[in-house]
Amino acid sequence: MNYWFECKVSYERQADSMGMKKVSESYLVDALSFTEAEKRIIKEIRPFVSVGELEVVNIRRARIAELFLNDEAEDDRYFRAKVNFITVDEKSGSEKKTSATMIVKSDSLPNAVTELKAQLDSQMASYEIAAVTDTQILDVFQYEAPEK
Repeated sequence: MNYWFECKVSYERQADSMGMKKVSESYLVDALSFTEAEKRIIKEIRPFVSVGELEVVNIRRARIAELFLNDEAEDDRYFRAKVNFITVDEKSGSEKKTSATMIVKSDSLPNAVTELKAQLDSQMASYEIAAVTDTQILDVFQYEAPEK
């Protein structure tokens, strides 16, 4: 079973006219372990680092239930959504809320909420959207099986 890891990398990049500038960027990586996540993020980001050292400064496990990604060119931001699924306990008759975190790729907050609603409305479960916030994630690297 794969997990999602939020990896933060730091490296030097050419600034406009001021020379080199150190930047930190966050990415989401699909991996089995912290070690694999570090290896994969280095492999993905290394080609974009032309000068200096690439440093993985932080890796943390992200508990993400679902990702709603698309290939639209204008959708270049990632939003974190907290969704509460509502179930009713048959014995006591009380409502129970179970929260889940989801990632939505979109170009704006209103469009992210619209996309999230469209995806969730196609499911049978009752839900409420508790929060949708912008993230610092620049890209998502899903696992791809090596070609034989």
